[in-house]
Amino acid sequence: MRKKVIAIAVVVFVVGSGAFVTFGRGLWYPLLLRISGPRSVADVVARYGPAARERLGPHFERARVAYPPKQIALLVFKRENRLSLWARSSMNAPWRFIRHYPVLAASGHAGPKLREGDYQVPEGVYRIEHLNPNSSYHLSMKVSYPNEFDRRMAARDQRTRLGGDIFIHGKNVSIGCVALGDRAIEEVFTLVAQTGHSRVKVIIAPNDLRSAGAVIHEDAPRWVGQLYRIVAAALVDFPLWMESNTAIDVRGMPKRPKAFK
Repeated sequence: MRKKVIAIAVVVFVVGSGAFVTFGRGLWYPLLLRISGPRSVADVVARYGPAARERLGPHFERARVAYPPKQIALLVFKRENRLSLWARSSMNAPWRFIRHYPVLAASGHAGPKLREGDYQVPEGVYRIEHLNPNSSYHLSMKVSYPNEFDRRMAARDQRTRLGGDIFIHGKNVSIGCVALGDRAIEEVFTLVAQTGHSRVKVIIAPNDLRSAGAVIHEDAPRWVGQLYRIVAAALVDFPLWMESNTAIDVRGMPKRPKAFK
């Protein structure tokens, strides 16, 4: 009986410790930083960059894009739980698909973020404002919500508390942000750092508007159609056919879609 009690106690301790490490990171990680000291973006690139480049290298070689590229695009599709990474070697070059990442956690439903505390992932065309190497979610990148369109619609609706602090980050938990997991965020974070965060475009859509009409939630504001036209227009530069497994020919060159006669 005593052995059974000890075994149960050990199991409870292990499970509880694991839960605290995963979900209580916001409590213990700041204390760890106070002890070890904050790390810089350069520290993160030095630590994770070589392995990240080794993993991403074949994807860039296949797409015939230099690493690091001149510009990056991160396409986030909420219904599909997917982030698509695109890049190009010059500002005038066509965009090339690099790879997909699964979104491990993102709260809310289809539709834009309207107010602080609604747990919605915003929708629209954004940029990366800065990189956070000391995130409670391993590493994170701040999305430029609210943008000009968000503020204009808020003024029309007479909304004032729009919220903010929207990040693409690591781990597999999130409230209003986009969680990619630690391994994926190490790749994307270091790539963005080496490219320059000012050269990153972020497009967040309710679903992949290149393959289907927009998913419109019953509580969506009346102007959501205008928003989705903006998002759909931004996605035109990133043709869906290039993301398929057959988009690369035997020479490693991107295929061209056949023209209909």
